[in-house]
Amino acid sequence: MEIILLQDVPGIGKKNDLLLVGDGFALNFLLPQNKALVATPTVRRRYAEQIKRRAEERETEKKLREGTVGLLKGKEVLFERKITKAGSLYAAITAKHITEALKKQHGIEVAETAIDAGEEPIKELGSFDVKLKVGDVEQPFTVKVVEEK
Repeated sequence: MEIILLQDVPGIGKKNDLLLVGDGFALNFLLPQNKALVATPTVRRRYAEQIKRRAEERETEKKLREGTVGLLKGKEVLFERKITKAGSLYAAITAKHITEALKKQHGIEVAETAIDAGEEPIKELGSFDVKLKVGDVEQPFTVKVVEEK
């Protein structure tokens, strides 16, 4: 079912997005809570300008995301951490730590959820391949963990 969102819905879209969603989701959640309208021809005409403006905003957001991802190409994020006698880190390096380091070392701000560091956080010394996923664009970069002197 095609709908027009009347307000931002996390994980679905932003206000004035023209979307195709499942009938059950629209009929049981979005429409009863007045979060969307069915995109009939009359509604489309009434909201035509807002729909057009939102589509332009989406294109601008997409270009900004791709630009951010492009900035990471060939970059490395360096961590200096204390290690135990067994050679593992005292504290694991998570996606939150990586986003903070990206901002501090390279001036690139990304959402914590955009970092894909694998199943487990980083818990040892070495170089690790990490991916930044923004929309449908993916950029690999390296996280290097060395011993703090």
